[in-house]
Amino acid sequence: MSPDFSELNRDNIVAFLGDIFARRGGEEYLGEPVTMAQHMLQGATIAERNGLPEEIIVGALLHDIGHFTSEFGTYHPDDTEDRHHEDAGEAVLAPFFPPVITDCVKYHVAAKRYLCATKPEYFARLSPASVHTLELQGGPMSAEEVAEFEANPNLKEIVQVRYLDEAGKRADMETPDFAHFAPMVQRMVDRHMEAS
Repeated sequence: MSPDFSELNRDNIVAFLGDIFARRGGEEYLGEPVTMAQHMLQGATIAERNGLPEEIIVGALLHDIGHFTSEFGTYHPDDTEDRHHEDAGEAVLAPFFPPVITDCVKYHVAAKRYLCATKPEYFARLSPASVHTLELQGGPMSAEEVAEFEANPNLKEIVQVRYLDEAGKRADMETPDFAHFAPMVQRMVDRHMEAS
């Protein structure tokens, strides 16, 4: 049965996301030396420290939220098939966030496949867990898939979030908690809802 998100709205979506970080953030992240929350907070913190736009910071913060909202649950290192957490995350966020952020969530897995196909040195940066999930997710893109992916108007931002995804796996990195980023997340929601 799919989770019910019908009660979510502009006024409670940020609190809902913060609650996910608080309740589920301590879960293991794909066999990496960080928890799920640490991973996403690290990506957002690195983006903020480098002066990247708020869309990138929030995209990095929320890129893996689908691990918690998917009806299939979180990924386990012994999985033999992809759980499509990127689609689950995008489905929850799409009503509230601008397309640049939801594209960063929806396509961060595809961006790994894209970079492995277009930048051979990128594959060498992947952790063993990321190599395993790459296999489950279809491996490097074909030339046709690369051409289609490059047509996305948010390609640059999606790739930036992908690099932040790989960077956010440091056991020794201190970060602020979700509350630090909550006002920025709310700004993205308000901007999108006012423009809609």
